[in-house]
Amino acid sequence: MTPLSGVTNSCLAQSEDARWHQLLNGLDVAELTETFLERVLTVADYSDAILPVNEIRRTGTASFSALIDRLHGPHGPTQTQSPGFDQAADVGVSRARANIPIESLMTAIRLDFSILWAELTALADPGDAALLVDHAEQVWLVVDSYASQTQAAYVAERQRMLTEASSIRQGYVAAIFGQEQSGPDMLARIAEGIGIDVDSPLGVAVALGDVAPALRVAVALAARSGNEPLTHPLGDGLVAFWVADQSPGSSGQKTVAAMRHLRCGLVERTEGLASLAAAARFARELAGLLEERDEGALTLERSWTRIARLRLADAGMPVVADVERALAGCGRTERDRLVDAVRAYLATGSVSESAQQLYCHRNTLMNRLRRFTEVTGIDPTIPAQAARLVVAWF
Repeated sequence: MTPLSGVTNSCLAQSEDARWHQLLNGLDVAELTETFLERVLTVADYSDAILPVNEIRRTGTASFSALIDRLHGPHGPTQTQSPGFDQAADVGVSRARANIPIESLMTAIRLDFSILWAELTALADPGDAALLVDHAEQVWLVVDSYASQTQAAYVAERQRMLTEASSIRQGYVAAIFGQEQSGPDMLARIAEGIGIDVDSPLGVAVALGDVAPALRVAVALAARSGNEPLTHPLGDGLVAFWVADQSPGSSGQKTVAAMRHLRCGLVERTEGLASLAAAARFARELAGLLEERDEGALTLERSWTRIARLRLADAGMPVVADVERALAGCGRTERDRLVDAVRAYLATGSVSESAQQLYCHRNTLMNRLRRFTEVTGIDPTIPAQAARLVVAWF
């Protein structure tokens, strides 16, 4: 290359650079913004007045000013450069707070490129074709960098919003299980805060120790079906509760069905938030009564006799100590036969079915029931007397 050609190329580059800046200076931010408004207000979620038009105009003006300023720079961004846009944070945060979906936000930002490029093309002369081709990638990369930074700001703000909402909601949940009982006004605020009607029937499960992680998994699966349970940590476990919709095929019914398979304490239905704390305490007591032989959740229906037995024992009133003493006077074989006969009868309520289970004649079973009454003074065929035996042995 001769010195003269080098000078010529340098002058040509300076001329092209000057023409590029001249085109950029010809862009009218106000006109660009109004064009953007006309087009963006046809985009879903912008057209239904989620955001005020004045807010869209404000951020649109600032965005175009920032884009043009960046295009005036000596070098456009490369694939590995992403210069910061302060305006990107403004747009990302404001759209996140306005609950504009990310897809609609990205559609709106892509309009910036088409509007900028159309206006630059309109300002250019036929002789500027090569200049526009040379700068097309720069325009695209500047807008793409702005879009990426806006998206990052949006996602970060949505995460902050979720964290805030979760923290506030957990505060309301904690208030339900606090030491002080919540009054009607507080319950109404809690219901609004957690998104549950104050009188909605609720299901409650409590898992203790090593079972708590399994309950968290069940909660996550229930959330995917549309009935997200809320949780509250215990010192030794976890409480989960949900709206107890038992209509066939409902998400509430599916949640209860899943909870029944866990080794937890389960109250399938309690009436409203006012009774939730008491139901959770009861579910926790049920969870504490689980034994090795138990499969699935322990409910009131499955465990009322166990609860009654323990409560009476705690009160110093063993249920059938007198019965055990009376049976101790029998021989071991007779004692076992009498107890087996009574247990079978109490489990079935049928003499014939009980006799069949024990492989004996029904008259033999009747004789054993009468003998049991003679020895203990309790007639297992009379419900009021049999109740003691049911509590003690089932």
